Amino acid sequence: MSFNLLNIANSGIRANSDLLQTTSKNIANINTEGYVRERTEHVTMSDNQVGKGNTYRLLNEFAQQQLNRDTSNKTFFEQFVTEANRVDTLFSQSANSLSTGINSLFNNVQEALNQPSSSVARSLVMTDADSLLSQMERLSGIVLDQKNVVNQQLEIFSAEANTLIEKIGSLNQQIAGVHGGDNASAASGVYNERDKAIRDLSELIDVETLDGPHGEKLVFMGSGEAVVMQNGAFNLFSMRGDPDPNFKELRLDVNGGKAVPLEVDASKLKGKIGGLLAFRDDILVPAQNQIGQMGLAIADAFNQQNHLGMDANGKLGGDIFTIPTVNGYGYQANTGSASVSATVEPGKGKELPASDFIVTYTANPNEVSIQPIDNKGEPLGSPTTATFAGGEINSTNNPGVDLFGLQLTESGVGNASDKFQIKLNSEAAANITLVTGRGEDLALASPIRTADGINNTGTGTISAGSVTSVTAGGFAATSPPTLANGPITLVKTANANEYTMTDGANSSTFTVTPPAKNMLQQAGNGFELYGFDFDITGVPATGDSFTLEFNTGGFDDNRNGLKFAELQQGELVRQNVVASPLADNHKTFNQAYAGLVTDIGVVTGQAKTNGAAFDALAQQSEAWYESLSGVNLDEEAANLLRFQQSYAASAQVLSAARSIFDTLLSAAR
Repeated sequence: MSFNLLNIANSGIRANSDLLQTTSKNIANINTEGYVRERTEHVTMSDNQVGKGNTYRLLNEFAQQQLNRDTSNKTFFEQFVTEANRVDTLFSQSANSLSTGINSLFNNVQEALNQPSSSVARSLVMTDADSLLSQMERLSGIVLDQKNVVNQQLEIFSAEANTLIEKIGSLNQQIAGVHGGDNASAASGVYNERDKAIRDLSELIDVETLDGPHGEKLVFMGSGEAVVMQNGAFNLFSMRGDPDPNFKELRLDVNGGKAVPLEVDASKLKGKIGGLLAFRDDILVPAQNQIGQMGLAIADAFNQQNHLGMDANGKLGGDIFTIPTVNGYGYQANTGSASVSATVEPGKGKELPASDFIVTYTANPNEVSIQPIDNKGEPLGSPTTATFAGGEINSTNNPGVDLFGLQLTESGVGNASDKFQIKLNSEAAANITLVTGRGEDLALASPIRTADGINNTGTGTISAGSVTSVTAGGFAATSPPTLANGPITLVKTANANEYTMTDGANSSTFTVTPPAKNMLQQAGNGFELYGFDFDITGVPATGDSFTLEFNTGGFDDNRNGLKFAELQQGELVRQNVVASPLADNHKTFNQAYAGLVTDIGVVTGQAKTNGAAFDALAQQSEAWYESLSGVNLDEEAANLLRFQQSYAASAQVLSAARSIFDTLLSAAR
C-alpha cells in the first residue's frame, strides 16, 4: 500500500510541478510580444497514476489569420493617410494655389487691355506669367519630392520584408526538425518567433498562410504569389523601374533572382508597402500629370494666341513660353536602335489628356501605336495608329488621327514590339519657361484693321476682322511685316448680294450667300487661303467699298488682347481620353485645378474613413486573439494558487507514504 501511495504521490508532485512551471512561464511572459500562452494537460495511467503531461500552445488559427489580414488593412490605410495628408495640406494652402496665380495673370491681362500702349501694364503680365510658372514648378517639386520619399521608403520596407521572409524560412526549418518529436513542446519559443515574424510581415504586405506537413507555415501574398515555401525555400522582393528607373515597382524575384521576376499586383498588396504604392498611384501620379497638363495647355494657348497678334514693336507675335520636349523611356526588352521624344504639337494643347502614353512599334516600318495609360499603367480607350514621316508624327502627316496633342520625333530604327513610355505631362510643369520677359513682346493688337469707305451711302459695315493663322499666306515675312499681297478692297456691285474683291495679286467677283460672313472664304480664288477674314453687316449700296490692311502703328489696339482674356473662361483642359461626342470633356484652367484639389481631398477623406473602420476591426481582432491566446494574469494567478495547493497535497501524501513505509520497516526489524 505504501509503495502505491509513494508512486501516486511522486506522479502527483511531478504533474503539479509541470503545471506550476507552465503557469510560471505564462506569467513571466505576460509582456512578451508574440508570446502565446501555454497549457499542460495530463492523462490518467492504467494504475490510476498521472501520466506524462503534454504542453501545447493555446492558438486559434482562424483568429490569428484574421488578425494578420486586419493588420495588413490597418497599416495600408495608416501609411496611405500619413502620406496623403501631407500632400492634401500642401495643395489646399492658398500660397500654393494655381488658381490664385491664374487669376492674377488674367487680371493683369485685363489691366493691359485698358492701357495696351503701357509698357508697365505689359510687364506686369509677364511678371505674373513667370510667377505662375514658379508656382507650377513648386507644386511639381512637392510631388516629385514625395515620389522620392516613396521610393526611399519602398526600398526600406522591401528590405524589411526580405529579412522577415528569410527569418520565417529559417524558423520553419527548425520547426520541421523537432515536429512530432519529444522536443516539440520545448520549441514553443521558435513557433512564437515564427508567428511573430509572420505578423510583422503582415504589417508590410497582405499575407495568407497554409500549414505545411511538418509544422511549417507556407506564406503567400494576397495576390497569390508564394514568398515562403517548404524546406525553408523563399522568394524575395526587389525594387526596379522599367522603363523609368525613377519609378520603382515592386517585383518578386523567384529562385534567388535566377528566374524571370513576377510583377506584383500592387492593388492587392495591402500593408505599408501597398499603402505607399497606392498613394503614389492614386495621388502623386495623377497630381503631377494634371499639373503638367494644365501648364502645357496654358502655355500652348498663350503661344498660339500671341502668334495671331501684333506686339508693341509692330511685329507679329512669337512664343511667350518654351514648351519642353521629353525623351521617351525605352523598355529593357527593346531590340531596335530607335529613340523617341515627344512634345505638344503647336495649337493642340487642348487635346492632351492628363495621362502617360505607351508608344509601340508595329510590324509595319515606321508605324507605331499610341496608347494612353492610367495611373496604374492600364490602357485607356483604344490605341491610335500613326506613321513617322521624315522622322516625325504630327497632325499634318497623319490627318484625321487623334494623336492626343502629341508631336513625336524618332531617331534610329525601331523593331516590331519595341516600346517607349512617354511622360510628357509629369515632366513638363517644372520645365516650362518664358521665352521672353519683355512686355513689348506681348501681342495685344490685331495685325489687321478694316474700314468702311468714307463715301459709302448704304448701311453696310465691315467687321473688325479676325485672324486664324499668320502662316497661311496672308502675311509677308518682312520686317516690318505687311500683308503679302497688299490691302484688300471689297466693292458692292449692282447685282444682288454680289461683290468684287481685289488686292495686289487676286481678284474675285462672287455672290454672297447670306448672311455675309467670312467674306474671304466666300470670295475664293486664293483669298480663302490668307488666314484671316471679315464679315459685312447691314445693307451696302451699289459702289460702297470696304478695305482691309495691315494694322501699321496700331499699338493702342487691344483686339488680340481680348482673345487673351477669353482664355480664362475657355475650356482648354481635356478631362478624359474616352468621351462621347456630346460629353462636356473640357474644363477651364480654374475648374481643372479645383478638380485636382477636390480629387486629392476626396481620396484622402475616403482613406481616413476606411482607415478608421479597419482600425476598429484590427482592435476587435486583436482583442479576440488575445482572449484566446494571450496571457490573462487573473486566470494564471488563480491557477498558480490551485496548483500550489495541489502540489502541497501531493507532498503530504508523499510524507504519509514515507511514514507508513518507515513503520513497516521498523515492525519487520
